[in-house]
Amino acid sequence: MIPFNGLGMHLGALWRLSAAQTRSISPENVSGAKGQGGRATTGTGVHCARDLGQGWKISPSIIIAPGEERTLADIDGAGAIQHIWMTPTGNWRFSILRIYWDDSPAPAVECPVGDFFGCGWGRYAQISSLAVCVNPHNAFNCYWEMPFRKRCRITMTNIALEEMTLYYQVTYTLTDVPDDAAYFHAQFRRVNPLPYKTAYTILDGVRGQGHYVGATMAWGVNNNGWWGEGEIKFYLDGDEEFPTICGTGTEDYFCGAYNFDVGKEHGGYREFTTPYSGLPLVIRPDGLYQSQTRFSLYRWHITDPIRFRSDLRVTIQALGWRSGGRFLPLQDDIASVAYWYQTPPAAAFPPLPDRDGLEII
Repeated sequence: MIPFNGLGMHLGALWRLSAAQTRSISPENVSGAKGQGGRATTGTGVHCARDLGQGWKISPSIIIAPGEERTLADIDGAGAIQHIWMTPTGNWRFSILRIYWDDSPAPAVECPVGDFFGCGWGRYAQISSLAVCVNPHNAFNCYWEMPFRKRCRITMTNIALEEMTLYYQVTYTLTDVPDDAAYFHAQFRRVNPLPYKTAYTILDGVRGQGHYVGATMAWGVNNNGWWGEGEIKFYLDGDEEFPTICGTGTEDYFCGAYNFDVGKEHGGYREFTTPYSGLPLVIRPDGLYQSQTRFSLYRWHITDPIRFRSDLRVTIQALGWRSGGRFLPLQDDIASVAYWYQTPPAAAFPPLPDRDGLEII
């Protein structure tokens, strides 16, 4: 029997013992060290606990000032992140989550926090999936398992003009990591507007061996009519003009059908959230300032990862209809986060847009 190291736990293996050690970092235990939780004597809850003293919710959260970067977790040794929970206040596009592996100077995860958790429009929407859950009220949960061999560092940077409050918990295991364990990555992109007759790039420049495990998208439509005729394309291992994998339509890729439309008499677009895919949010025009329809989507390749040996590029077309039954290339506001695992080192990410380039307008 293969020794069990605490990675990849599932219902069928919950009965198996392991030598792995569970630890958790929060403002009440910033190091995650054994026996160091609940010892704070200062923090955001100190006034509320003034009659109770140490051990009574003295430091449940942190305040991040405008322009400040805070380290949420700094873990030495081998192990894996197993769960991240957080409730950031303020503008989620202006709170930048970064994760670094094994002393790398470049982040493997670099995303606005809302987009990372599938809430790219800065609004709450219930997401009930295997990899990410968003629960009332604005509770972000991530269940992607993220192994590391030497070190893990997680930071949050507030680029807004106002301070933010952050409650968070990072739960991880300290354990041996198998030789074939790849590193988790997540990359944000945004184009507004998409140039005419140009496919939107979800991911490009990936080098190494690995597998793509999903994407979230915040799609803002700038035209009337249906917007999702475009095909997703996966260019694998040297593909150039033509991809190895080609989809049949945007709603098809996100595991829906026929425009996500259940009929005008039933409300038209129908939101849904499932373990592997969803359309959790539709922002409908209000007849005044909310003039365009906007959509949040996610698709996880948990049972069907897209595997590559040397390189990967992923694009999706923005395509609607025009007169004469012809396709219309759209010029929409599209943002995305791509998620994948790969061998190191990862290629450099494109620069994150500045605050104006991130802003939802």
